[in-house]
Amino acid sequence: MTAAPLADLAHALKDAALKAGADAADAMAVQGTSVSIDIRQGKLEQAERAEGTDLGLRVFVGRRQACVSASDGSPATLRALAERAVAMAREAPEDNSAGLAEPEQLARAWDLAALDLAEDAAEPGAAALEEAARALEAAALSRAGVVQAEASAGYSRREIHLAQSNGFAGGYGRTGHSRSVVAFVGEGTGMQRDHAGEGRAHAGDLPGAEGIGTLAADRALARLGAVKPPTGTYPVLYDERIAASLIGHLLSAINGESVARGASWARGLMGQAVLPAGLSLTEDPLRHRGPASRPFDAEGLPARAKALVADGVLQSWVLDLATGRRLGLPSTGNAMRGPSAPPSPGTTNVDLTQGSASREDLLAGMGTGLLVTSLIGSTINPTTGDYSRGASGFWVQNGQISHPVHECTIAGNLRDMLLRIVPANDARPHLSLRVPSLLVDGMTLAGA
Repeated sequence: MTAAPLADLAHALKDAALKAGADAADAMAVQGTSVSIDIRQGKLEQAERAEGTDLGLRVFVGRRQACVSASDGSPATLRALAERAVAMAREAPEDNSAGLAEPEQLARAWDLAALDLAEDAAEPGAAALEEAARALEAAALSRAGVVQAEASAGYSRREIHLAQSNGFAGGYGRTGHSRSVVAFVGEGTGMQRDHAGEGRAHAGDLPGAEGIGTLAADRALARLGAVKPPTGTYPVLYDERIAASLIGHLLSAINGESVARGASWARGLMGQAVLPAGLSLTEDPLRHRGPASRPFDAEGLPARAKALVADGVLQSWVLDLATGRRLGLPSTGNAMRGPSAPPSPGTTNVDLTQGSASREDLLAGMGTGLLVTSLIGSTINPTTGDYSRGASGFWVQNGQISHPVHECTIAGNLRDMLLRIVPANDARPHLSLRVPSLLVDGMTLAGA
C-alpha cells in the first residue's frame, strides 16, 4: 500500500493513462476506514476494522472507453493499470455518449467548510464503540417483555479525489457515525422483532442511546399478537420510516438511465403531473452536513440545487453526461461513480414537500385501513409501474390504531398512487431522502 497522498495518486494515474496512449482519462482515488462493533446477548459478537485505498481509471480512445481498478498505488502498478485500460479501450465498441465534460462545464470553486461533511475529531476507539453498543442494548432490554437485543455502533471516514485530463481536479471527505439496535419480544412462532437506528456525519449530532434503544423495544412490543388483516380496498398510510420507498420508485423512474433505455413508466411524463398539485420534489447536494452532500458530481460538474418536480409537475430527468447525450439534454450534475465502473446518474439529498397535518391527523381521517410500518419483498414493473409489496403494521379502525397485522400484500399502480398521496409533517431532517408519512387511498389489500 502506498503512502502517497490521494491527490498525487489520482494525478499520477491520469498522467500514466495519457502516456500509455489514451486520448482522455478520468482517475479516482478513494481512501476509507470503517470500524464496527456488534453486541449480542450481552457479549461481543463481532469487531471489525477495514482500511483501504481504491484506485479507479476510466480512459478514452476516441469514443471507446474502458474502466479498470486496483488497490495498489505503486508506480509500477499505475503504469500497468494504465496500459491495460488503454488496451481494453481499443477493443471496446464505440459509444457516442462517452466522453468527459467540456472545460467550461467544470466546477472551479467550492466551499467545503460550508458543507461540513467531515469532523476533525479523532476516530473513536473500539472501546468507545463497544460502550455505545452496550448502552443501546441495555436501553432496549430495560423495557419489560424484551427477551433479547442486538446492538451495533460504527464509524467511517472516506476521502475521495478526482483528476481528469480536461483540467478538473478536486476532492472531499466525509465522516459517519452510526448506531442501531434490534429488539426481540415473545417466543416461538409468536416472536416479533423491530429495530431503530441513527446515523450522522458528526458524533455530536447523534441522539442518545436510551432513546434509540427504547424506541426499538417499543416498536417490537407493539407487534405482539399480529394477525392478518382483511382483504379489500382500503386507504394505506405509509409510516415515515418507509414512506421514502414510494418516492424512491419515482426517482428510479425519472433516472436518465431508465428513461434512455425506455424502461420507465415515467418516460412520457415530462411536463405532466406526477404528484398532486402543491407538492414538489427538490434536490440539494449542498445541504449542510447532508448525508449525501458533495461539492461536485463524479464527472466534475458543480453541484447545484434543483427542482425535479414543481407543484406536482415533472421538471427534469436525473442525468449524467452520457444519459444526457443519449437524450439530447445537458447533464443535471447527477453523476455517481465508484472506482471500478463508469458514471451513472443518481440523486443526493432529496426533499418532498411536507404537509400541514400530523400522522395522527391522517390516521384520524382515514377511517378504516392499514398503517404500514414495514415492507418486505417487492414485485414492481419498472415499465408499467404496477406495484405489489408484502407489508406489516397496524390495523386502523375508526381512525384509531386497533391491533398489529402482518402477512399481507398491498398493490396498485405507482403513477396512480403518487397522484393521490397526502403528506404528513413528520419527515426527519437528517435523512438524505426526507419524506413524511404518506396516505394513499384506494389501495388493494390482500390479507386473510
